[in-house]
Amino acid sequence: MSINADAIEREKNRIETEYRRREREVEADLYAPWQPAESLIVSERKNTAAVLLHNAGKFPNGGDQCLEIGYGKLGWLADLISWGLRETDLHGIELDAKRARLAQNALPNADLRVGDATRLPWEKDTFKMVVVSTVFSSILDLNVRKLIAGEIGRVLSSGGVLLWYDLAMDNPRNKNVKGISGKELKKLFPDFDGKTRAVTLAPPIARLIAPRSLTLATFLSAFPMLRTHLLAVLVKN
Repeated sequence: MSINADAIEREKNRIETEYRRREREVEADLYAPWQPAESLIVSERKNTAAVLLHNAGKFPNGGDQCLEIGYGKLGWLADLISWGLRETDLHGIELDAKRARLAQNALPNADLRVGDATRLPWEKDTFKMVVVSTVFSSILDLNVRKLIAGEIGRVLSSGGVLLWYDLAMDNPRNKNVKGISGKELKKLFPDFDGKTRAVTLAPPIARLIAPRSLTLATFLSAFPMLRTHLLAVLVKN
């Protein structure tokens, strides 16, 4: 699709400005693995993803080339290794060079690049799996969203799988994110079919309850009205 280069640059600059704001204002260990809420959230989404991938016959194997869009400090890359993929099977694109360096240092043999996803530096049909996690909700420009979705479809082989995890609703306290419903997800990827699940106990609730009672937080996460994210396994036709 045609989109003005200035519009892409504006969106990139806005997102990078938001990264810097979060570095200043968000507690450094909010997402640390020792935080009970983070442990609950990460384990649930990983387990749900594994089950959906297995049920779809798309659980990755060693040698499958996999790409993560927006891998951040490490993203799902460590999860993919725990599932049996090798470092050399892993590829990624990340907008923020500072966060990218952390992942590059952790996985020096993976192909982890810095750049934006509006023009992916890989050939058509390169990957058997693409992972995109809490990326699209940070992109407010609808045309940029569509452009990146098109790039994902281009580099993913026929029969390949998209593993999606993102906000399904707006965050009233953060105007720099916008949730993506299941209906909107289908519009972004009309040539894909698969399963979706509502997951993730609303993070403010999880951070309040989990440190006091992980059992109660796990119980509350079973109620769909308290879940804020969508996890999907979508296969390209």
